[in-house]
Amino acid sequence: MKIEQGWLSVSTQLISPNTDHRPDQADISLLVVHNISLPPEQFGGPHIGELFCNCLDPDQHPYFAEIAHLKVSSHLLIDRTGQIMQFVPFQQRAWHAGVSEFEGRTNCNDFSIGIEMEGADNIAYTDIQYRTLAEVSQTLLQWYPLITKDRIVGHSDIAPGRKTDPGPAFDWPRYRNALT
Repeated sequence: MKIEQGWLSVSTQLISPNTDHRPDQADISLLVVHNISLPPEQFGGPHIGELFCNCLDPDQHPYFAEIAHLKVSSHLLIDRTGQIMQFVPFQQRAWHAGVSEFEGRTNCNDFSIGIEMEGADNIAYTDIQYRTLAEVSQTLLQWYPLITKDRIVGHSDIAPGRKTDPGPAFDWPRYRNALT
């Protein structure tokens, strides 16, 4: 696994318009783990990609009508089968963190990489998702030396009270132990 021009070599690319330039490309120093499922707690299908590419049909599900207007993205999505989709190259800013703060710095999108796990707060993640996340994380740790194991957090850590993901079902010790 390697990174070429900001793209993970093993990912399927689906380019999101919800991106812009980082203030400082050399300051990529945080990895944020999220979860997402569309509709909530349902897995599979194209809906996450549709949301990140601004083409989610609000008539397909009542929940979609509430969120179809959002302009959001993430760098990566790891689905339940371990497949990786990339929406934004790493040197660009993805719109995944929203109002956020880490170690006194606000606007975490400016200096972070966002990885979405297809999942929900209280539903166990799959073995292959943990293996894939660990492999991707190792690659990112090597490529971006300002990201250290201590600078890998959940969305809930940078937006407490506003976000809960990746949730109690995410096994942080298992993930951290898989990082070499």
